[in-house]
Amino acid sequence: MTTDLTKQQILDAFQFRHATKTFNAERKISKEDFSFILEAGRLSPSSLGFEPWKFVVIQNREMREKLKEISTGAKGQLPTASHIVLIFARKNATPQSDYVQNLLKNVKEIPDDMLASMTEAYTKFQDTSINIYESERALFDWASKQTYIALGNMMTAAALIGIDSCPIEGLNYEKASDILSEAGILDRENFGISVMAAFGYRAEDPLRPKSRQHVDDVVEWVN
Repeated sequence: MTTDLTKQQILDAFQFRHATKTFNAERKISKEDFSFILEAGRLSPSSLGFEPWKFVVIQNREMREKLKEISTGAKGQLPTASHIVLIFARKNATPQSDYVQNLLKNVKEIPDDMLASMTEAYTKFQDTSINIYESERALFDWASKQTYIALGNMMTAAALIGIDSCPIEGLNYEKASDILSEAGILDRENFGISVMAAFGYRAEDPLRPKSRQHVDDVVEWVN
């Protein structure tokens, strides 16, 4: 595998990326570029390879306005972003579920003679290793963690081609769920809202350079 990207170009993309609050509403992301961003999400890793996500692209202006009304952290992004993506996390992503069984059999093409043992091993992992069967919320939160891997990859992919982004949690999740389910967008039995993201081109540059803690304050080596 070869690439024209250098390490410095990748770090430059991280420096370029910032939580864009207002986008240039007149400038749109091309179909090709946004397909690339979505593909970065689709190809992301997830625990046990369960891919417990769904990416919903909200381009409808009326729907964006409804979400803006119940948003505390996306009032600048929803009207101006080229693309808005709601990432849903799957509920009940257990090895015995119809969803996971279909994924293992028909997507990952696990042979029948291996399926039972894998299902048993994955169930033990979820039950005893990470203890997420204690509540429906614990299982949903585990799935939501996986969506943030996809979110990070999508934002990094965007930054690498000069596209801005902003991760967004600032909305009333219950009211947003009501709006989306009433519109037939959210199947509340199988999915819940995990996070939202805006993509586009910045209206103006950040007022100050990116700031982060020193590497020595966030990295500890155990040799």
